[in-house]
Amino acid sequence: MADQEGYGASWQAAIMAPVAEHARLADDIDVDICVIGGGFAGLTAALEIARGGASVVLLEAGRMGSAASGRNTGFALPGFGEDLQKIIERVGPDHARALWRLSEEGLAYVRSTIAASGRDDIALGDGWLWVAKKGSGLSPAHEAETLNTHGATVVHWSADQVSAHLRSPLYADAVYFPTAFHIHPLNYIGALSAAAQEAGVRIFENTPAVSIDPAGVRKRIDTPAGRVRARQVVIAGNTRIGGPMPRLAATLLPVTTYVVTTAPLGPTLDDAITFRGAVSDTDWADNHYRIVDGNRLMWSGGCTAWQRDPDGFRRRLAKDIRRTFPQFGDIAIDYAWSGTLGVPVHRMPQIGELMSGLWVASGFSGHGINTTAMAGRLIAAAITNGDDRWRLFSPYHLAWAGGAAGRVAMQASYRLSRFRDLLQARLRPVSLPGGTK
Repeated sequence: MADQEGYGASWQAAIMAPVAEHARLADDIDVDICVIGGGFAGLTAALEIARGGASVVLLEAGRMGSAASGRNTGFALPGFGEDLQKIIERVGPDHARALWRLSEEGLAYVRSTIAASGRDDIALGDGWLWVAKKGSGLSPAHEAETLNTHGATVVHWSADQVSAHLRSPLYADAVYFPTAFHIHPLNYIGALSAAAQEAGVRIFENTPAVSIDPAGVRKRIDTPAGRVRARQVVIAGNTRIGGPMPRLAATLLPVTTYVVTTAPLGPTLDDAITFRGAVSDTDWADNHYRIVDGNRLMWSGGCTAWQRDPDGFRRRLAKDIRRTFPQFGDIAIDYAWSGTLGVPVHRMPQIGELMSGLWVASGFSGHGINTTAMAGRLIAAAITNGDDRWRLFSPYHLAWAGGAAGRVAMQASYRLSRFRDLLQARLRPVSLPGGTK
């Protein structure tokens, strides 16, 4: 499949509703606020700041949502990339509860924005199931207890409950998140873009920020053909912000993951999967999936520290699907694409004021749909109302991600995790739930 206008050869791009195109910046302009980055975080921040009465310009280096925001699997989940227990250990239980509430508010914001758009092509299903594999040593029951104690609303599912919905020989018990849902990310980008324009945001595409001068009362942002002067600047970007902000980019480990969508699977799909929410069976890249388009399976897996051709992962991910659900047999892959996310060493969002009038929203670590909404709202509230709740993220400061050595270490950790997982799979019996082979 060909790349769809910079959005990748994805199933989402193939069926997306058209997103309005915007001109390049070709003049010098003055505004109150300049937002750099046209993904979920940048659009949310621009929209909410404009609603507060400020004049706002948004600069996007490519098409709106063409980076990580438009290439992900669309899982809208509460929480963060970091494990809740580790958050508690770092900031204490009360602080952890406050952070979790913010993540839930981010999720609620996405739901309300979708509802306000009046569109029926964005929200595609409810619920998320985090499943433990047999022999993994994970304890969903303990995880559910910890989550419920610290502000979440989750339900522990027994192995029998899981097998009634996911007929895989690999699975044990699980944690069910009823407030989670899944969306078409590019159609959500379209809804956010339309709302931002309606609120008065001026959007410029194919307009990368070449340099940022944050000194003085009026900040200066240079682009290839124009310049913006603004009282405050919001940088809402990840690994692609390295040109004007190398310090910020150096705090993020670029992690590329790979996604495929199968051809229609026919009646075999219902024989294997009756759960219509999103599913994850790991804390690493393998595997995350959901049913789309009625009878297709969207499946995410694979993890590289350097970008690779997603077509090379078609066979690999088809094999992972068959390993998890042997009843599928041969699987045809219709779409394959990749997306690169930024992961800080602490796996928590980087939200706050770098210096007077220079704000950052970055490092969403695979939980980007709720945390980008949360980050955009927090920064908008700080700029328009002096709200200081963004300081709840102060313990998670900018830290160097290790450069090339950090990438090598991440790749080695992933390969070790995958090797252990594959070894455990070979040691498990191959009988399907219910005793069939």
